[in-house]
Amino acid sequence: MKKVFSIFLLSLSVFSLHADEGMWLPLLLKGIEGDMQAAGFKLTAEDIYSVNKSSMKDAVCLFGGGCTAELISGEGLLLTNHHCGFEQIQSHSSVGNDYLSNGFWAKNRQEELTNPGLSATFIIRMEDVTKQILAGVNANMKEADRKATISANITTVSAKTSKESYQNVMIRPFYYGNEYYLFVVETYNDVRMVGAPPQAIGNFGGDTDNWVWPRHTADFSVFRIYSDKNGKPAEYSPDNVPFKPRSFFPISLKGVEQNDFTMVFGFPGRTQEYLSSYALSNLMSIEDPIRVGVREARLAVIKNEMRQNDTVRIKYASKYAGIANGWKKWKGEMKGLKKTDALSRKNAYEAEFTKFAAQDGKSYGNILQNLKSVYENSYNDLKTAQVSYYEIFSAFESVQLSRGMEALLTSKDDVSVNKYRIGAEEFFKDYDAKVDKKVMAALIPLYLKTVPEKQRPPIFSTMEAQYKGDWNKYLDNYFATSVFTNQARLTTTLTKIDAEKIKKDPAFALMKGMMDWYISTIEMPFKVNEAKIDSLNRAYMQAQREVMTKRVFYPDANSTLRLTYGKVEGFSPDDGVKYTYFTTLTGMAAKQESEPQNLDYKMDSRLQTFQAKKDFGQYAAKDGELHTCFLASNHTTGGNSGSPVINGNGELIGINFDRCWESTMSDVNYDVTQCRNISADIRYVLFVIDKYAGAGYLLNEMKVVK
Repeated sequence: MKKVFSIFLLSLSVFSLHADEGMWLPLLLKGIEGDMQAAGFKLTAEDIYSVNKSSMKDAVCLFGGGCTAELISGEGLLLTNHHCGFEQIQSHSSVGNDYLSNGFWAKNRQEELTNPGLSATFIIRMEDVTKQILAGVNANMKEADRKATISANITTVSAKTSKESYQNVMIRPFYYGNEYYLFVVETYNDVRMVGAPPQAIGNFGGDTDNWVWPRHTADFSVFRIYSDKNGKPAEYSPDNVPFKPRSFFPISLKGVEQNDFTMVFGFPGRTQEYLSSYALSNLMSIEDPIRVGVREARLAVIKNEMRQNDTVRIKYASKYAGIANGWKKWKGEMKGLKKTDALSRKNAYEAEFTKFAAQDGKSYGNILQNLKSVYENSYNDLKTAQVSYYEIFSAFESVQLSRGMEALLTSKDDVSVNKYRIGAEEFFKDYDAKVDKKVMAALIPLYLKTVPEKQRPPIFSTMEAQYKGDWNKYLDNYFATSVFTNQARLTTTLTKIDAEKIKKDPAFALMKGMMDWYISTIEMPFKVNEAKIDSLNRAYMQAQREVMTKRVFYPDANSTLRLTYGKVEGFSPDDGVKYTYFTTLTGMAAKQESEPQNLDYKMDSRLQTFQAKKDFGQYAAKDGELHTCFLASNHTTGGNSGSPVINGNGELIGINFDRCWESTMSDVNYDVTQCRNISADIRYVLFVIDKYAGAGYLLNEMKVVK
């Protein structure tokens, strides 16, 4: 009886798919429309995605290169996360005009700030083009020939696609290249900053609270899209006008309750739900531990310097946030995968797959064995070298700057030199040699200690011998002489580039020593192994879909528009710990009181006054409190930052901005009991805009449902 019951439980874990799990293509929502409506959705799939009428897809855009934003007015007004707009907020800030610390609010449209390079991209339509893209592809082709055929087909299909002159076409693979979808998009390049709360509100909790719950962050910023006078995409011009969207979200002040329907609409970056156990083991034992270790040491240096100097704080604010975000995400991922025994679950699934494949007489039995062989024979060692190299290489700022100089040694034309000079000026705007030196001093010994000699560039051994292991002496010389650590020295160098002197520059020499070794020793065998794994993953994905017929396979995220739905609910992350689904401004004040020395918990003084008086106006919840954030079981990932959180009536109730620490594993192992996304309650957002910032005029553009 015990054996039978165990098999029953295993079958549930292998085949069941919670409604909360999945990142669904809007084009294919008809297949789950009934399930969504049963869960509390009051509208239809056509209301979410339509090419014949305005729909929710027209109110959601890819913000910049990797976030989501949503339209909230007929005048092009956008909401996204504070951390998504952070680079723009930082770029407009200075010690004398500190928008990071004090916030920014345009009093009128003339005061809205331009942001060169920032864009907003909308999906106009999408279609399945698998047959066209895979035309001429067969199972016996070499991988290189397969790629060439697909590439040619993509070029042909893109060229023949009907679209307007101001629209673009992109074609993306799904299910590891077993299917392909086409997207027609419009990109607007005039996106202006309208408002942002101070960091004490927009990033309350800082590193302490990143990826964890409870949370009290109003993680939002406000932008506006501008178009030409005909409503079409255009580069910045003072003659541009606010964009008139096809659709925008009404905003609900009704709030959320336990078990309410929620859905998140956005551009999730990357998930890998169908990885083999060998890939998962590599992630848990090699990739994540290396990344966490290097970044931990790097962050400790930068944080200490930022706290001692305001100029450094502003220069490194955006860099630090990016480094810390990955560091803590990977720590949480390791924790969640271990807690849910993800590797054992994956092994059990593969055992079931193998059993059913054999029963069906399919010739899939060797796929997993072949994957195992690739990982264990060479890929794991190559991955150790690759991840270590990239983490250490990217951490050395002056080394990164020197990379661009290599091209100038052979092509010294004025255009190339001037382009490099402009890039260098931007680099030094946010660079501090003292910080760079201390980071290198911390990371070089760590790198040598943790990475075997055969898996690192020989230049480190050469330098170690030359300076007799005295890395401080090496770095003293490095920063005293390198042109890439001093703007004046580099400017002089660019007036007359001396190739021989550049080659002897310590930053350039380190860059070349690292890159040449990587390219000659690691890159090619790594790519060969990656190609083998890609091919096997594609075959394994196809096999799973054919063999495991009782399982629904949604496509992994790949930065294309997706919808996920679930419900508002808390969870229990550890034994004896149970989290409610919402937080309040009172809880925010309690955090400051409990840890008065923690600068991440320094509450804004004006916000404290509102809290003390319970002066929340129409934004108060039924309990008289101002709710700040809430939890839901939506399946989200990076790229969903800034995504609209929508109720069953299609109204905006929050802005997605994070996941709980245990949830970061959802990129490879979604677990409905542990995976929760964190959203800023839209009532808190409007409270900050209206009562705190005094920018209530913006609400006049919005459709607020009370």
